[in-house]
Amino acid sequence: MAVFTYKATDRSGKIVNGNIEAKNKTVVINRLQDSDFYPIKIEERGRSFSEGRGNFFSFGQRIKARDVLVFTNQLSTLLSSGVPLDRSLTILIELTENKKLSQVIIDVQKNVHGGSLFTDALGRHPKVFSKLYTSMVKAGESGGVLENVLIRLAGFLEASQEFKENVISALIYPLILTVVGGGSVVVLLTFVVPKFTQVFADMGQAIPWPTQILLGVSGFLVSWWWLLLVVFLLLACSLRYYVNTEKGKWTWDSWKLRLPILKDLTQKIEVSRFARTFGTLIQSGVPILQSLVIVKDIIGNSVLAKAIREIQGRIKEGEKISEPLQQSQLFPPMAIHMIDVGEESGQLEAMLFKIADTYDVETRNSVKRMVSMLEPLLILFMGVLVGFIVISMLLAIFGINEIPL
Repeated sequence: MAVFTYKATDRSGKIVNGNIEAKNKTVVINRLQDSDFYPIKIEERGRSFSEGRGNFFSFGQRIKARDVLVFTNQLSTLLSSGVPLDRSLTILIELTENKKLSQVIIDVQKNVHGGSLFTDALGRHPKVFSKLYTSMVKAGESGGVLENVLIRLAGFLEASQEFKENVISALIYPLILTVVGGGSVVVLLTFVVPKFTQVFADMGQAIPWPTQILLGVSGFLVSWWWLLLVVFLLLACSLRYYVNTEKGKWTWDSWKLRLPILKDLTQKIEVSRFARTFGTLIQSGVPILQSLVIVKDIIGNSVLAKAIREIQGRIKEGEKISEPLQQSQLFPPMAIHMIDVGEESGQLEAMLFKIADTYDVETRNSVKRMVSMLEPLLILFMGVLVGFIVISMLLAIFGINEIPL
């Protein structure tokens, strides 16, 4: 048994200090909460409770979207059960496994306990809680329905995370196939083919042109691999820098909406994101114009974001949402008609969720079709490449057998 020194508050906000003998800090927290006290700090032999949770800037761990989703689910459950916000945050400090997120919750709980709004406390951590997150919490907090908004927010985060994981899962096999096939070709060119170079050079006979090409590529790769690596890194860094600029991002986003294969997929992904985010915000009580501002910041394509900004200005003038969407020519006709029906029937948010679900399914189907086409193409390409290497080697070996003795 150890002795713990604690600082806590009662329901009136009065600070209480004392000592408790217990096995661990969890027992101390449970005892304090059973006595209607809310722990602020717990220390054992001079080591503070907050220090025991790890450094906020510790390396090797980051806050993922899944961590925020779990936190939102747990918080909505506690609030729906009648647990006060301050106490719910105190409980989640112990439940959260991610040390960095735990430190964020500690800071949020500290600010809430100090009199700040929950929205303002979350807004101090924009890298963890997005503008969408804080805006929905603000709407729920001002309307007195925070637990209901958190339930909707958890559903939104769950749907977004599930969609992302489905797309990533579909692309794993082609990626593995590319890495394994590419690695096999590199091994052949850098380790196997060079062993035959001197043998072919001592033949005293003309080498077939396929073998000459193969030996040239192999020799260049062995001698200048570092140059290829430097050029690749420079190109990758230059492209990334250019895409991160305003002009470069606009150019890249424009191409994605024009290229035959990417156009359909990009449009479906962005329309689904637009509809689900917009619908969730409206359902949570966020005004339409403010919702469009948030949606504009969340949309990944700058061309579509600009169109939404123009739509926002026209809605201010009294136009329906569907009219400027249709004139932008960037949204599918079916989505525009469904939004129009939703506006006329007064069920806009419900229709937006149907649009999001529809285009999520279509996106998954499009990715599956693309992957089903990509896999045989990759296999065919690798087969042709390896076949060229093997045939080139065999032609030279057959040439050795034809040399007169």
